[in-house]
Amino acid sequence: MKKSLLALAVLGAFAGAAQAQSTVTIYGIVDTGVVYQSKVATTGGGTGSKFGLNSGVIQGSRLGFKGVEDLGGGLNAVFNLEMGFNNDTGGLQGSDAQTGSNLFRRKSVVGLAGGFGTVLVGRQTDFADTISSYTSVQDFGGWTGNVGHNLDRLEGTRTNNSISYTTNNLGGFTGNLIYGFGETAGQTSAGQSFGAGLKYDNGPLGLGANYYQSKANGTTAYSSDTSLIPSSSTTASVNTLANTAGTTAFKGWNLVASYQFGPARVYGNWSRVKQDLNTQANLTSVGVGSLASVNNRLLARANKADVYEIGTAYSLTPSLKLLGAIEHTRATFDGVTGKGKVTQYNIGTDYWLSKRTDLYAFLAYQKATDMVNTGVSDSTGTDGNQTAVAVGIRHKF
Repeated sequence: MKKSLLALAVLGAFAGAAQAQSTVTIYGIVDTGVVYQSKVATTGGGTGSKFGLNSGVIQGSRLGFKGVEDLGGGLNAVFNLEMGFNNDTGGLQGSDAQTGSNLFRRKSVVGLAGGFGTVLVGRQTDFADTISSYTSVQDFGGWTGNVGHNLDRLEGTRTNNSISYTTNNLGGFTGNLIYGFGETAGQTSAGQSFGAGLKYDNGPLGLGANYYQSKANGTTAYSSDTSLIPSSSTTASVNTLANTAGTTAFKGWNLVASYQFGPARVYGNWSRVKQDLNTQANLTSVGVGSLASVNNRLLARANKADVYEIGTAYSLTPSLKLLGAIEHTRATFDGVTGKGKVTQYNIGTDYWLSKRTDLYAFLAYQKATDMVNTGVSDSTGTDGNQTAVAVGIRHKF
């Protein structure tokens, strides 16, 4: 009897240890705000004010699962599955040709982590998403996206069929490599992508650099998340992309810096984006008047853009932050004389009711010259200006 009890106790101890070695965490964000925008493009070709309830003003609403299993010897198996949803409607996030209504469109990875670093395979963001914590994305999130961060990808763009390697922290430095398989028979370069990133953390100082390149796969638009187009007042005729498989479609460089001065964080960054397929040779002439339409707005892209940003976040109290940022983008278009310009000025406040729940209020003014105004959330369809206000709540769990 005593031996049986001892055996049961030993088995119970081993079962408890095995359970402790494997953990799964459920997490998520629900972010919703009431948003007002002036001069939003209407279906009739004019503009009008718009009120709406927007999901994911700062951060996209999401539900995720992540886990780690201790394999012994300092080696861990890890996974992360993350889905996006629009909590204003309850629907899955993502309706473009690239993601459709994929369940885990935000992230779907599995891999190994240990003293060598971390290797992940699946659908994942490159290092631009990591260094975005040194930019306005940390405080304003998607509010500053349309003026440039959607284009330079600092809000994070996912790479399908990818493998990445990230080093452990080495004296403040962390590096990353990513490669995306094109999975096209007979043409390795079709749909292929790759990138490299580096960041440095040293107390109040944060620095980051990243490069990413992708190639066209010959069947789908390669950068449907960007929206910089010529002004409808220009005389150039630009439109549909001739998507040549294996040809370089996107190249992006990011340099970011942030420094904490007591209660104030100040930051600045520069990005250069080249979309090499957006040349006159690969564009079909169309009537300029249709440039403001949805299809043309998605396809008539800048072939080169420089995105600049400066900003600050000041902690007035441990719970209350005052925010300010300016983004400025200069873009060139094949066949268009001069550069298009768009600038967005932002002020805001973020008040934390607890460690998980905060209230925010943002005000933005965006001005475009010689290019269609991308708008804070919705395009104006013109090269004029737009004012936007958002008041919302975010809860993390």
